[in-house]
Amino acid sequence: MRLYELLENNAETKLDDIEISFITDNTKKVQPGCLFVCVKGGSFDGHSAAAEMLEKGAAAVVCEHDLGLGDRQIITDNSRRLYGKLCAKWFDHPERKMKLIGVTGTNGKTTITNVIKHILTANGFKVGLVGTIQNEIGDEVVHTDNTTPMVYDLMELFDKMAKAGCQYVVMEVSSFGLVQNRIGSSFFDIAVFTNLTQDHLDYHKDMEDYYQAKKMLFDICGCAVCNVDDEYGQRLYNEISCEKLTYSVKDNADFHADGIKIKSSATSFWFCSGGKSHLIKMKMPGMFNVSNVTAAIGVCLKSGLTIDKIIPAVEEYNGVKGRCEVIPTNRDFTVICDYAHTPDAVENILRSVKEYTEGRLVCLFGCGGNRDAAKRPKMAAAAAKYADKLIVTSDNPRNEDPEAIIREILVGLSDSRVPYDVVTDRREAIYHALKTAEKGDIIVLAGKGHEDYQILADNVHIHFDEREVVADGLKLL
Repeated sequence: MRLYELLENNAETKLDDIEISFITDNTKKVQPGCLFVCVKGGSFDGHSAAAEMLEKGAAAVVCEHDLGLGDRQIITDNSRRLYGKLCAKWFDHPERKMKLIGVTGTNGKTTITNVIKHILTANGFKVGLVGTIQNEIGDEVVHTDNTTPMVYDLMELFDKMAKAGCQYVVMEVSSFGLVQNRIGSSFFDIAVFTNLTQDHLDYHKDMEDYYQAKKMLFDICGCAVCNVDDEYGQRLYNEISCEKLTYSVKDNADFHADGIKIKSSATSFWFCSGGKSHLIKMKMPGMFNVSNVTAAIGVCLKSGLTIDKIIPAVEEYNGVKGRCEVIPTNRDFTVICDYAHTPDAVENILRSVKEYTEGRLVCLFGCGGNRDAAKRPKMAAAAAKYADKLIVTSDNPRNEDPEAIIREILVGLSDSRVPYDVVTDRREAIYHALKTAEKGDIIVLAGKGHEDYQILADNVHIHFDEREVVADGLKLL
């Protein structure tokens, strides 16, 4: 692609209109004739390697200040932002060829995006999905390493989706992706805000910084759908200027749920909008799933589907892997696997499951290493609100001592009378939960959800699928 065509007047240069062979911000991917974009990250600043990249054959570099490289440097005020625009142009703006629906917030993103995709697909649309568990191009599964891929990878994925005939893309949009300009020049037809609770404060300096990161999505969308059951959702609704709608499971809203009935195997509620109510029966339990489905239905209505086209799709949907997922046991107790890894998410899943627990509610959980340590005692306190027994264990310890993490978790139980056991090894902890289970108990395995691995020191990933661990544990009973 010619340089001037690639730049699209987003930056000025004294270079001739040369042919560009590739674009990258990765020093390991530089090749002759490419354009290297200097991006400053947490541990490495690409500006320090600019001269070396020219020596390796790069045609020019994009930078944020004069590096003394003459006319082979293109100076911009924000190289991350420009790189996003360059990546979009490199793939001929695939983000403009499909309708984008974005979902952001701390909890609920995966369920809402998957329900929206299912409804749209059931109504004959080909849909791309970008999410935490996996990416999807229609029925094709594409591996993902990040909730929001890096911008070059995202535009490449969008390009594949557009060429495959996708009409919609439903996307989880992370705070990291927004702050780091990973979404390029994407514009979202509809954007959903789910909630905001403590998470990622190892990256964001405080909750205000976290909120402002999420809010960025609503500067680049046509219509916002906000959860006004959440105080940050209320604040967002009052602060944004785009078209905006509300959803709630507590109060009247543009889309709200009423007459909610929750059982272990199914849930029903009345979906209310525009002065009309429609009975919804779904296979996913939990009040939080009522909220998630209410948002998804609202989005699909806003997208142009009629309620009579939406309801059958919702009623046939079986749920998302690792989101309040019942693991088969063929015993007189129940095991549920859920991705809850924040205090709010743990409280939500336990509050919901408590409503239909006949025996004890047992919660097994841990906290990740090298992540927001302040939430560790809060996780314990949240679990203790509804659980009858706790089993404290490891999650993804990474480079921290698992027992040190557990000690910080236990601080949150100093004023609690809820009994707890500590079993540091997560596999042994699950075995312990199964061995001590009683008739009517529900065991909630919180934190791992869809993940089939555990992250140990030096970023070593070991295979760890809780469905398999439960199956192995049942054999030992």
